[in-house]
Parts: sequence; C-alpha cells; structure tokens
Amino acid sequence: MARLDPVAVRANLEALREEIAAAGGDPAEVEVLAAVKYVDVEDLGALAEAGVTLAGENRAQELIRKAQAHPGAFAWDFIGRLQSRKVKQILPHVRLIHSVCTDSVLGQLARHAAPETEVLVEVNLSGEESKDGVAPSELAGFLERCPVRVAGLMTMPPLAEDPEASRPYFTRLRELAEVHGLRRLSMGTTQDFAVAVQEGATIVRVGRRLVAS
Repeated sequence: MARLDPVAVRANLEALREEIAAAGGDPAEVEVLAAVKYVDVEDLGALAEAGVTLAGENRAQELIRKAQAHPGAFAWDFIGRLQSRKVKQILPHVRLIHSVCTDSVLGQLARHAAPETEVLVEVNLSGEESKDGVAPSELAGFLERCPVRVAGLMTMPPLAEDPEASRPYFTRLRELAEVHGLRRLSMGTTQDFAVAVQEGATIVRVGRRLVAS
C-alpha cells in the first residue's frame, strides 16, 4: 500500500487554506483539523512533515494509539461518538472533545477532567434519530450542567451532495453560539467546509481532501 506523500499533503493543505480565504475566513483563525480515522499510524509522520498540526480521531482507542505513536507531533481532538467509559482514557491525550452531548459523559467529566479541560457540545439540528447531539431546546440546560468549560458547539448536518444544503444548519449553530456567548464552531467537512467558513466555522474537519494524492 502506497504511503502518504508529504509534498502532496502540503499542497492540499495550502489549497484548503486558499479556499478558506476565498470563503471569507482568515486562514490564521480557521483551524484545519485533519480527520485521520482512515489514516494509518505509519502515515501520520507524513502529515506532520507536511505542516499539519491538529488531528482528530473518531475512535477512542485509535486516538490513544496514534497519539502515543507520535508524541508531540499534533494537538489531538476527539471528534466521534463518545462512550462515557472512554472519557477518562482520552482526557490525557486531547485538546478538545467535540462530541459532548450526554449526561453520562458530563458525569465522567466531573469525575476525571482537569480544571483547564475544554469541550464542545454537539447539537443535533436536523432532529435525525441516527445522529447524536443535544436538541436546541435543551441546550441551555445542558450547558448549565456541564462541569467543565464549554468553548463552543459542533454539529453534523444531514448528508447531501449540494454543500448549500448544509448552510441552514451552520447558520443555526452560529446563532445558538452567539446566544450563549460561545466562540468556537466545529462545522464543515471535506464537501461543505467552504459554506461552513462563510457561516462562521472556526474549526473545519477535513479527511479525504487533505490526504488525496
């Protein structure tokens, strides 16, 4: 299996930053998170060599394995569905958890999080039963119950081929963040990150677009 080429990854990263700027975002302010669920641990060195500094994993055990294999190479965020029993395990390795949305996770954060721990609360704006997230109507109460600092919000809109279909969800997340005085917005993936940036994203989660050769 061909290994990642750091030259190609660097070119992809530069192109992403140019598109962020074209969408009205400041490339120095909008963070590009490399979603590395499908990147082998052996290829993470190529990402670091290419200038990637922020990585995200969907799976707790893989995040721990990859972080330990490349100590200091990246800041790590957890971006997947979080089981409460995994909270204690990942906390020493992550900068942010993007997917806090259950009271059981809040309980584990209360028990194990350091005073400086920051999280993002995941909001389910589509109402899809298959998606995790706090309902908008329940967000205020959830924020009050959170035992650590909430730095912002995250959402996943319904899958759609047209990036514009994601815009209403990104707009609504930004509005909710403004109401609650939250700064960080994790929204937008490979196919719709430009729209997310236009609507105020501060973190975009990009996978296949970054590692394409």
